[in-house]
Amino acid sequence: MDVQKRIRDLMAIRGWTEYRLAKESGLAHSTIANLFTRNNLPTLPTLEAVCSAFGITMAQFFAEEGGSPAPYTEEQQQLQAKWSTLSEDKKEALLHLLSTM
Repeated sequence: MDVQKRIRDLMAIRGWTEYRLAKESGLAHSTIANLFTRNNLPTLPTLEAVCSAFGITMAQFFAEEGGSPAPYTEEQQQLQAKWSTLSEDKKEALLHLLSTM
């Protein structure tokens, strides 16, 4: 998959500029610009922020065009709901805890 093209397509659908994506995602404009000018692949945290700005999951981002991602299980839906209420510090702490398991 061409990740940069997918991001550009999602921007075009919304009529967003690089600046708007940066603002909506909370990322530096230079980070967004470098995705395209330097042909850099985004890191997972960057891609997560981009997906969040677009209001989609990473599974939806990577779903084939016209296809749909596999549905979340009830347990995954509960985790997603809880995750979205956490502060950035708590998310980081939880990820650290999970990485030690």
